[in-house]
Amino acid sequence: MVKEHHVRVYKSEENLPREDQLAFKIARVATDPVAVTEEVTDMVINRVIDNASVAIASLNRAPIIAARAQALTHGPTTGGKGAKVFGIEERVAPEWAAWANGVAVRELDYHDTFLAAEYSHPGDNIPPILAVAQHVGSTGKDLIRGIATGYEIQVNLVKAICLHEHKIDHVAHLGPSAAAGIGTLLGLDVETIFQSVGQALHTTTATRQSRKGEISTWKAHAPAFAGKMAVESADRAMRGQTSPVPIYEGEDGVIAWLLDGPDASYTVPLPEAGEAKRAILDTYTKEHSAEYQAQAWIDLARKLHGEHPELKDPANVESVLIRTSHHTHYVIGSGAKDPQKYSPTASRETLDHSIPYIFTVALQDGAWHHVDSYAPERAGRPDTVELWHKVSTVEDPEWTRRYHSLDIAEKAFGGTVVITLTDGSVITEEIAVADAHPLGARPFKREQYVNKFRTLAAGLVAEEEIERFLDAAARLPELAAGELDQLNIQAADGVIDLAAAPKGLF
Repeated sequence: MVKEHHVRVYKSEENLPREDQLAFKIARVATDPVAVTEEVTDMVINRVIDNASVAIASLNRAPIIAARAQALTHGPTTGGKGAKVFGIEERVAPEWAAWANGVAVRELDYHDTFLAAEYSHPGDNIPPILAVAQHVGSTGKDLIRGIATGYEIQVNLVKAICLHEHKIDHVAHLGPSAAAGIGTLLGLDVETIFQSVGQALHTTTATRQSRKGEISTWKAHAPAFAGKMAVESADRAMRGQTSPVPIYEGEDGVIAWLLDGPDASYTVPLPEAGEAKRAILDTYTKEHSAEYQAQAWIDLARKLHGEHPELKDPANVESVLIRTSHHTHYVIGSGAKDPQKYSPTASRETLDHSIPYIFTVALQDGAWHHVDSYAPERAGRPDTVELWHKVSTVEDPEWTRRYHSLDIAEKAFGGTVVITLTDGSVITEEIAVADAHPLGARPFKREQYVNKFRTLAAGLVAEEEIERFLDAAARLPELAAGELDQLNIQAADGVIDLAAAPKGLF
């Protein structure tokens, strides 16, 4: 059974023993040789495919072009053969592959998610762990074990420790989880992983301004930076370098000064020794390229589009009120008080975090597209702007309770919409989870992951390359040492123009 660990702040004179520190307990989980179950292995393969899907779709977006250009200036280092960058053949240093691929995976906000006390995209663990695996020539089974650990640690930290309440970006849980996953991959000892986890956390705590107001391209770079720091932290720890101790519980540590303060108290669940790491099974991916809390609303809007075509015309609608969870209202709803969420000239990153915009476009179009739905001409359409400004959100305590529930059967990310028409009639509908959610109308299975990959790779990757990659991913447990390069994807000729990349310092 999962064991719950009490975590609080300790004064220096209390001298908290190393084995009682959260980072040390995380390291112990990472070193546990427990076997990975077939169900978890299958889901790891799904998420490797999912990450590749969204990375390919991003290959020619500005943040990826810049990150890739940076990576290409840092060739393989002496400790291994280097790692691959999505879309191209060149090898680079593993930390820079983690950087470039992490940006590509995160850019479209289109991969997996886990939401509890904090928010997360656990698939962000895969680029740094895979980069190290390629660099050192690991096997497919090694990689699966590392990824299972990364997901386990991140999901359990997300269940227990809220970051956003203190305006700390959610990637502060990613640095430690990726470091732990790398430790598992490499078979490092507890002490080395302990130091790596501490360094990764210490270097990846930053404010949430990257997801506030006029959201910048750093939204995609933030998790990639955390992954890069995890790789570098592992390298430093392997060389005997140490980290601030205790990093979580110290009186000048993360909890005392960045989170709940000196009187803080958290209960962090971690698997016992010999207990299988199954946390990846609690996570869920996206059918639509939008913030996860928007997934169910897109599905409901598509349904309303078909059942009530009159709603597309703003002349017929008096108001649209979305009753939802605290997070949806205050982060991507009108409760954020961000005027940019209602601006037709807002950035894609901002529109991606605007439920009034997303619900409006899905309602009018009956569909959602990762490019077309965010196009400036789409956002600026007069009838869309008019309807969009009639949409507002409000927190509903029951939907907030269900959002935070640890019971997967009732945990929900939707809400109730009340649409008042100009003739006085009212349409009320509700949705609890997205269609693609494990408990949704059309849960994602391997077939859906493969279809997502084929759809997003179409026109960007040659057909034979698509088939080669899918075959390699399906055979991940069988891939021998040095064969993980097969998980990279080569873009079709002419898709990437390396010479067109922006110039920088490197």
